[in-house]
Amino acid sequence: MAGLDGVTRIFVPGDMAARSLGADAVAEAIAAEIGPDIRLTRNGTRGMIFLEPLVEMERDGIRHAYGPVEPHEVASLLADPESHPKALGPVDEIDWMRLQTRLTFARCGVIDPLDFAEYEAHGGLKGLRNALASGRQAILDEVTASGLRGRGGAGFPTGIKWTTVARAEAPWKYIVANADEGDSGTFADRIVMEGDPFTLIEGMAIAGLATGATQGYVYLRSEYPDAIRVMEAAVAIARENGVLGPDILGSGEAFDMEIRVGAGAYVCGEETSLLNSLEGKRGVVRAKPPLPALEGFMGRPTVVNNVVSLATVPCILAEGGKTYAAHGIGKSLGTIPLQIAGNVRFGGLFEIAFGMTLGEIVDKIGGGTASGRPVRAVQVGGPLGAYFPRALFDTPFGYEDFSSKSGLIGHAGIVVFDDSVDMGEMARFAMEFCAIESCGKCTPCRIGAVRGVETIDRIRAGDAAAKELLTDLCDTMTAGSLCALGGFTPYPVMSALRHFPEDFQPASQREAAE
Repeated sequence: MAGLDGVTRIFVPGDMAARSLGADAVAEAIAAEIGPDIRLTRNGTRGMIFLEPLVEMERDGIRHAYGPVEPHEVASLLADPESHPKALGPVDEIDWMRLQTRLTFARCGVIDPLDFAEYEAHGGLKGLRNALASGRQAILDEVTASGLRGRGGAGFPTGIKWTTVARAEAPWKYIVANADEGDSGTFADRIVMEGDPFTLIEGMAIAGLATGATQGYVYLRSEYPDAIRVMEAAVAIARENGVLGPDILGSGEAFDMEIRVGAGAYVCGEETSLLNSLEGKRGVVRAKPPLPALEGFMGRPTVVNNVVSLATVPCILAEGGKTYAAHGIGKSLGTIPLQIAGNVRFGGLFEIAFGMTLGEIVDKIGGGTASGRPVRAVQVGGPLGAYFPRALFDTPFGYEDFSSKSGLIGHAGIVVFDDSVDMGEMARFAMEFCAIESCGKCTPCRIGAVRGVETIDRIRAGDAAAKELLTDLCDTMTAGSLCALGGFTPYPVMSALRHFPEDFQPASQREAAE
């Protein structure tokens, strides 16, 4: 077609988000129109979910974006790409991309996820080669110097966890990637696995070298069929290219891994429950101590890290821990993949250094609500995260900053609500969610969540004294629960009660106030 003069490659994302929005039909329409001299690549998403399906055309080394594209628009787009109404200009010049600091997600959306040569051409394996050349202690030193903390929610220093496992004496050690991404409004792990799977594999291999582990597992939730397919293929390709196996890149060092699919229980996102499930047992929380770093999978020392944590390690080893630590604020160093969702105009994944305020994230990056109504509340950290009102939007995005405001960053999922939300109902949902998802092992979580639903109903029915009971119940759940499911459920409940007390009044009073 005349309009494709100079175009050598066309990209259409093949990840779950883009496919759910019609990317497969767009790709099929493009394939039917172009000739053999143009390569059609199913890449990962760039994270601009509000523009999916996003089509990119490479002309003279520059990728131009078009979106969101519908199948019936393909013919006109290919005929005249330069002046098409969906033309957005060079991808890297779109504000969403231009304002980011992409380190962990640098290749996502850029390469064919399963093209190993392309992965290496875009900087892949540099970190692994540096790790092989430097040795165990040097790897631990770099990861510690980077200030990397667990991106799965706990925020525990990765260097300390790895050092603990490295010093443990045992015949076998393990690396486990927690890919059971169950928090609402989170999708960073999935985007990594579907868009740049080799970086997770490389990160796990580096973790193995640092700790003496020779076997790894990715515990992947069954609700992610595309991630399962891509990761299984990527592991096979990595093994064929010597990244996995008994002789990593000819070094004599051994590390191999496999994909294990979970059954979908939310509590299996907690590391000890995950380990039980991985061993073929019921997914219930273990008491700690002993810590998984000392007695984890099969009773052996085990590193359990979130996918994003492990996927960040290759760039740290490639460029140096101090370079990574130059980003961020306070003890929150490096970059964080913000996952912006809910009632928001521009939803998607945005990687940036720690420190941007919550208000800047919601208003500048997210563009406010999709409904056009005022933002009333933002929940940060998944279904167990606190609700922040606009009065707290000046809070910098950092672990200690959020903790000081009775909040948590968690997996960095950000869910936006407009002024039509009923915060009393949202608090009730948090307790109901905990009651449904509890593994049942500890009383504060198992019983407390059920009593929490009943107590909130009493408050909203006019029993003012029940507010004190709810506070006491939340204190008990926080102090007595074995894991974060019961321990963190009070965050959304108490923040809703604290910042939006009017939504806990009886319906008749709320209607009269309106």
